[in-house]
Amino acid sequence: MVTIREVAGECGVSVTTVSMVLNNGPAAQRISEPTRQRIRKVADKLGYRPNVFARSLRSKRSGSVGVMVFDITDPYCAQILRAIETQLQSSGYSSVLSDLQNDPFQFQRCLNMLLQRRVEGIVAIANWTYLQGKLLAKISGQNIPAVIIGRELTGNHISSVVVDNEAGTRQALQHLWELGHSKVAFIKGPRTLVDSAQRWRGLESFAHEVGLTIDPHLVVEIQGRNSTYTEGYQLAEALLARNRSFTALIAFDDLTACAAIRALTKAGRVVPKDCSVVGFDDIPNSAFYNPPLTTVQQQLEMQGSMGAVIVDELIRSSAENKTSPPKHRKVAPRLIVRESTCPARAGSSRATMITPLRKLRKLSSKTNLSEIR
Repeated sequence: MVTIREVAGECGVSVTTVSMVLNNGPAAQRISEPTRQRIRKVADKLGYRPNVFARSLRSKRSGSVGVMVFDITDPYCAQILRAIETQLQSSGYSSVLSDLQNDPFQFQRCLNMLLQRRVEGIVAIANWTYLQGKLLAKISGQNIPAVIIGRELTGNHISSVVVDNEAGTRQALQHLWELGHSKVAFIKGPRTLVDSAQRWRGLESFAHEVGLTIDPHLVVEIQGRNSTYTEGYQLAEALLARNRSFTALIAFDDLTACAAIRALTKAGRVVPKDCSVVGFDDIPNSAFYNPPLTTVQQQLEMQGSMGAVIVDELIRSSAENKTSPPKHRKVAPRLIVRESTCPARAGSSRATMITPLRKLRKLSSKTNLSEIR
């Protein structure tokens, strides 16, 4: 490994001068520009790389942030992780990644690994693993800046970033309602996830407001700790086996929605002609599924970037010995309409009722309503 001393010898200057230039601190401005350029050129030629371990010992800062994910293969995690990584790099931090692989027993090992590497903060992408209060307490007990993405922690002393789940499912059901669908089936999320209850509240809230009856025979629930393609497919088959008519289906997430489309197609039901389908998340593959999936976009990359910004702010406050209260952010979702939804077939009560309304809207776009008699 090439040292600063070797660079200094090659340049004919002191070790202190080389250190000031390569660290690019304020003191480096006292050195002439030609000397600075010569030092950098020699350092590149010799292949000098700074010793980050020695630097962290001197500064008592590692310049790294720990990132905990529950499953690195999950598309949900992948999108958030990319944004976290991008934002941390722009803020001058390196990330230390730890994958729990959906195993809560890995939590302590992963946390210990991050702390041993002296990370200055932690950004964790939450799922059912973090629902256990004792695990959140372990993060909090380390007295290190931390942000949880994907779980609402308002009132907690750990910062959080979360999507407005209730607003998202309201948008989904409103979209189907405006298309004339009144017979809607639902695949609920697992009870172990906080998101599941929030999303269901959004559906119930909108249904109550417009007088839509949710048929309990058209509601099934994911039993596993997380959604899987296999269970989503099986639950859609279970809905079909009940012989209850439905013209639309809202799934807990995109993975489940895509599995449901496969089950509907196998049963001979064309999506969206026979059954409209809406998901939640807007994972990358959803736009390329057959048909492209209408879904609620969680703004995952925004959540990841926001989490990284918050942890940076908390780290800076800590380094300056300032007390900074936890920050809680809620991201507004967006309904992305694609080809998996269409108006309900004529003949259903809602479709019959809404057709004249569509004609009126179409007419009003061309003619002033006051001219209609």
